[in-house]
Amino acid sequence: MKWVAAFLFAAFLVCLPSFAGDFYINLASQILIAAVFALSLNLLVGFGGMTSLGHASFLGVAAYISALLTSRYGFGHGPAAIVAIAGTTATAAVFGVIALRASGLGFLMITLALSQVLWGLAYRMSNVTNGDNGIASLTRPMPLGISLDGAASFYWFALVVAAVAFLMMTMFVSSSFGSSLKGVRDQPRRMAALGFNPWMIRWITFIYAGFWGGVAGLLYVYYNKYIHPTSLSTTSSAEALLGVIAGGSGTLTGPAVGAALVLLLKNYASAYVERWNMLLGLVFLIIVLVMPTGIVPGLSKLLNRRKGPR
Repeated sequence: MKWVAAFLFAAFLVCLPSFAGDFYINLASQILIAAVFALSLNLLVGFGGMTSLGHASFLGVAAYISALLTSRYGFGHGPAAIVAIAGTTATAAVFGVIALRASGLGFLMITLALSQVLWGLAYRMSNVTNGDNGIASLTRPMPLGISLDGAASFYWFALVVAAVAFLMMTMFVSSSFGSSLKGVRDQPRRMAALGFNPWMIRWITFIYAGFWGGVAGLLYVYYNKYIHPTSLSTTSSAEALLGVIAGGSGTLTGPAVGAALVLLLKNYASAYVERWNMLLGLVFLIIVLVMPTGIVPGLSKLLNRRKGPR
């Protein structure tokens, strides 16, 4: 039944542009971008036990590098994307060395501080980032000569990237390295006694999560054709973290479900409720009280209870 449900959901995603309007297609594209970003954060939070409040750094760095190279220095989208991903991965490597000097609350505060440094630089270095005005009038790439300016074409592009990201991250956590990561999350001292290097395992995971955060940043700037310092803010990181926790950290589909929930509330609730963040907080509180492990694990347990022993 799980494979049937997965097949039906995949068919729905593939067929969405054939029956949905541009508004819903664009909304689905935003959900795919948010899902990739949340899945990358879940590598740290769910599988690594490293709660971060600065993951938006990687989204913002990739987006700014791509925007600057294409709009000011005449780079094509292909070379700019490679440089942006490389720069984001290098940033993650440096940040990982700094942040992994601590764990738990200390790790969270260091990632938050590093993100705030980048956010402040994006505001203050107005000669580079254009400050509070952001960088506008950007263009989308044309992979294989296909224009992505249409809602459907960009949705297909985002869907392919999201599918590849989901597959690669699934392979990562299902591999022997993923098993060692879970072991380090649960019993770091025992893993060290067995000859593993917990710090190195966490650092590699931090870099890998930063890489996919950069991919989400490229999709983000391609979709919006605009980048602003708020993409580096704590709010962006907190929304992704809420999505991971609400959907179910440590699962492969939970963060995507949680990211979709946060984005839907952000787009729909904000049209009717001025302080939509309060509604988001209320929904999150209900989820924590009713399904402490998240939506996906909670629904799985509920279905298993209804089936009962045969």
